[in-house]
Amino acid sequence: MLLGFAWLLFFQLAGELLVRVIGLPVPGPVLGMALMLTVLLLKRQVPSDVRAASEGLLRYLPLLFVPAGVGLINFGRLLQQDWWVIAVTLVVSTALTLVVTLLVLQFLRRHLTKETPDA
Repeated sequence: MLLGFAWLLFFQLAGELLVRVIGLPVPGPVLGMALMLTVLLLKRQVPSDVRAASEGLLRYLPLLFVPAGVGLINFGRLLQQDWWVIAVTLVVSTALTLVVTLLVLQFLRRHLTKETPDA
Protein backbone atom coordinates (compact mmCIF):
# COMPACT_ATOMS: atom_id res chain seq x y z
CA MET A 1 0.00 0.00 0.00
CA LEU A 2 2.95 2.32 0.65
CA LEU A 3 3.98 1.94 -2.98
CA GLY A 4 0.45 2.95 -4.01
CA PHE A 5 0.66 6.14 -1.96
CA ALA A 6 4.05 6.80 -3.55
CA TRP A 7 2.43 6.51 -6.99
CA LEU A 8 -0.33 8.95 -6.01
CA LEU A 9 2.10 11.45 -4.54
CA PHE A 10 4.49 11.13 -7.48
CA PHE A 11 1.78 12.02 -9.99
CA GLN A 12 0.54 14.88 -7.81
CA LEU A 13 4.10 16.22 -7.67
CA ALA A 14 4.51 15.76 -11.43
CA GLY A 15 1.29 17.70 -12.01
CA GLU A 16 2.38 20.50 -9.68
CA LEU A 17 5.78 20.75 -11.39
CA LEU A 18 4.24 20.85 -14.87
CA VAL A 19 1.78 23.54 -13.84
CA ARG A 20 4.56 25.68 -12.36
CA VAL A 21 7.00 25.14 -15.25
CA ILE A 22 4.52 25.54 -18.10
CA GLY A 23 2.20 27.97 -16.29
CA LEU A 24 -1.04 26.16 -17.08
CA PRO A 25 -4.21 27.54 -15.46
CA VAL A 26 -5.07 24.09 -14.06
CA PRO A 27 -4.59 22.83 -10.50
CA GLY A 28 -1.51 20.61 -10.22
CA PRO A 29 -3.32 17.65 -8.63
CA VAL A 30 -5.86 17.66 -11.48
CA LEU A 31 -3.09 17.55 -14.08
CA GLY A 32 -1.32 14.85 -12.06
CA MET A 33 -4.52 12.81 -11.97
CA ALA A 34 -4.84 13.14 -15.77
CA LEU A 35 -1.21 12.01 -16.15
CA MET A 36 -1.83 9.03 -13.91
CA LEU A 37 -4.97 8.12 -15.84
CA THR A 38 -2.96 8.23 -19.06
CA VAL A 39 -0.27 5.96 -17.62
CA LEU A 40 -2.85 3.52 -16.25
CA LEU A 41 -4.67 3.41 -19.59
CA LEU A 42 -1.40 2.67 -21.36
CA LYS A 43 -0.63 -0.10 -18.83
CA ARG A 44 -4.20 -1.40 -19.23
CA GLN A 45 -4.36 -2.30 -15.55
CA VAL A 46 -4.33 -0.72 -12.12
CA PRO A 47 -1.54 -2.04 -9.89
CA SER A 48 -2.82 -3.67 -6.70
CA ASP A 49 -0.87 -1.24 -4.50
CA VAL A 50 -2.49 1.76 -6.22
CA ARG A 51 -5.91 0.12 -5.95
CA ALA A 52 -5.47 -0.53 -2.22
CA ALA A 53 -4.25 3.01 -1.51
CA SER A 54 -7.07 4.55 -3.56
CA GLU A 55 -9.76 2.45 -1.92
CA GLY A 56 -8.36 3.35 1.50
CA LEU A 57 -8.59 7.06 0.69
CA LEU A 58 -12.05 6.75 -0.84
CA ARG A 59 -13.32 5.12 2.34
CA TYR A 60 -12.84 8.47 4.13
CA LEU A 61 -14.07 10.71 1.30
CA PRO A 62 -17.36 11.59 3.05
CA LEU A 63 -15.37 13.37 5.78
CA LEU A 64 -14.46 16.02 3.22
CA PHE A 65 -18.10 17.08 3.09
CA VAL A 66 -18.10 18.11 6.77
CA PRO A 67 -16.46 21.53 6.12
CA ALA A 68 -18.99 22.21 3.36
CA GLY A 69 -21.84 21.43 5.74
CA VAL A 70 -20.39 23.73 8.38
CA GLY A 71 -20.11 26.45 5.73
CA LEU A 72 -23.78 26.03 4.87
CA ILE A 73 -24.68 26.48 8.52
CA ASN A 74 -22.40 29.50 9.00
CA PHE A 75 -23.59 31.29 5.87
CA GLY A 76 -27.27 30.38 6.13
CA ARG A 77 -28.43 34.00 6.16
CA LEU A 78 -26.41 34.81 3.03
CA LEU A 79 -27.83 31.74 1.30
CA GLN A 80 -31.36 32.85 2.18
CA GLN A 81 -30.72 36.24 0.57
CA ASP A 82 -29.30 34.86 -2.69
CA TRP A 83 -31.11 31.53 -2.95
CA TRP A 84 -32.54 32.26 -6.39
CA VAL A 85 -29.12 33.05 -7.90
CA ILE A 86 -27.74 29.85 -6.41
CA ALA A 87 -30.73 27.82 -7.64
CA VAL A 88 -30.49 29.17 -11.19
CA THR A 89 -26.74 28.56 -11.24
CA LEU A 90 -27.20 24.97 -10.05
CA VAL A 91 -29.91 24.22 -12.61
CA VAL A 92 -28.00 25.78 -15.53
CA SER A 93 -24.69 24.16 -14.62
CA THR A 94 -26.35 20.76 -14.19
CA ALA A 95 -28.08 21.08 -17.56
CA LEU A 96 -24.82 22.10 -19.25
CA THR A 97 -23.01 19.19 -17.65
CA LEU A 98 -25.64 16.75 -18.90
CA VAL A 99 -25.51 18.17 -22.43
CA VAL A 100 -21.70 18.08 -22.58
CA THR A 101 -21.64 14.54 -21.19
CA LEU A 102 -24.18 13.45 -23.80
CA LEU A 103 -22.18 15.02 -26.62
CA VAL A 104 -18.92 13.44 -25.44
CA LEU A 105 -20.62 10.06 -25.07
CA GLN A 106 -22.06 10.26 -28.59
CA PHE A 107 -18.68 11.33 -29.98
CA LEU A 108 -16.84 8.47 -28.26
CA ARG A 109 -19.48 5.93 -29.18
CA ARG A 110 -19.34 6.98 -32.82
CA HIS A 111 -15.54 6.77 -32.97
CA LEU A 112 -15.16 3.61 -30.91
CA THR A 113 -17.70 1.67 -32.96
CA LYS A 114 -15.78 2.55 -36.13
CA GLU A 115 -12.62 0.96 -34.69
CA THR A 116 -14.29 -2.29 -33.62
CA PRO A 117 -16.35 -3.76 -36.50
CA ASP A 118 -17.52 -6.76 -34.46
CA ALA A 119 -19.31 -4.60 -31.87
